Amino acid sequence: MNEFVFTYPTKVYFGKNSLEKALQTESNRHGKTVMFAYGGASLKKNGIYDRVKESLAKEGKEVVDFPGIMPNPTYAKVQEGAALAKERGVDFILAVGGGSVIDCCKIIAAQAKTDKDIWEMEFSEKVFPTEYLPMGAVVTASGTGAEQNCGAVITNEEKGIKTGVFGAYASFAVLDPELTASVPAMQVISGAFDTLSHAMETYLGNSDQDNVSDDVALAVMRNTVVNMRRLIKDVNDMQARSNLMWDSAMAENGILKVGRVTDFQAHQIEHQLGAFTDCNHGQGLAVIHPAYYRHILKDAEEKFERFAKAVFGKDTAEEGIQALSDFIKECGLPTKMGELKSKVEITPEVLRRVADTCNIIKCNPRELDRDEVYEILMECM
Repeated sequence: MNEFVFTYPTKVYFGKNSLEKALQTESNRHGKTVMFAYGGASLKKNGIYDRVKESLAKEGKEVVDFPGIMPNPTYAKVQEGAALAKERGVDFILAVGGGSVIDCCKIIAAQAKTDKDIWEMEFSEKVFPTEYLPMGAVVTASGTGAEQNCGAVITNEEKGIKTGVFGAYASFAVLDPELTASVPAMQVISGAFDTLSHAMETYLGNSDQDNVSDDVALAVMRNTVVNMRRLIKDVNDMQARSNLMWDSAMAENGILKVGRVTDFQAHQIEHQLGAFTDCNHGQGLAVIHPAYYRHILKDAEEKFERFAKAVFGKDTAEEGIQALSDFIKECGLPTKMGELKSKVEITPEVLRRVADTCNIIKCNPRELDRDEVYEILMECM
């Protein structure tokens, strides 16, 4: 294990009816004015919107609605939220939704506390924010683990970049699997594949022999696969959703990452694919992963072999990657670029732009160059 210092600031309320318990306990630790941030109309249709408003009203809060946070949240939406927070004197942000809503709010919380442009601070000045509006997260679509860390994936449409930006931690997170009951089956499976991807990419980074984080990552991967298969059979299996919700949390709360280096190259490729196509994140990862793993198989053969045995019960590294590919098909996830929903036609020219602009990770089993990234993407056509 490498040296590390580990601390975890997010208090987790897990299980049935944890929403009301969390809001009753946590609301009075902050000021009166709460920004209630969410995505679309589904929150009102499934009754969660009313539950949150009623709980906040009981605690005497003044609520400022901030709706319309989109999948793949934009930097423009961040700025809109920060401006509203400043204008209305918001004391606390409550993000209610999936990873996109939570990610957007993490950066709103930072931008609302400074007059500097957060994007320019982090990417030009290399200075990171240290002050934030406090925030909490209520997860209604799990898989990203966004509520477990301070990183956010934001699309800067002006610059044509989708990448990680650092903002606030949620001081508390509500993880109630029943809040995900109305999420469509494919969205649940797509989110769960994102969880699997987080654990796989963390595991494939550099680590020493018999690393405890590797063993925990393999266990999270295996459990994710088992419960995804349960959901394929019964999308209303709340026990499976409960397990997947905690798998998602475990994959992103830092436990798997301490004492080792991580590999997140597939995520970097998908982020830029999403910047140009606005495709679903988990589904984009499902398309990219097998092709990427076949390229780096020989650079981490022992790890792939352990992955094959522990997660899929296969004997060789090659069989493990094939089992992953077969599992993606079994889940009904896309396996080719043409199966992704995209705002543009996905052509070789678009994929060349993705390859030429994606972030290249230098600490993976093997550092790729842009031509190889393009080759991987073309193999996904």
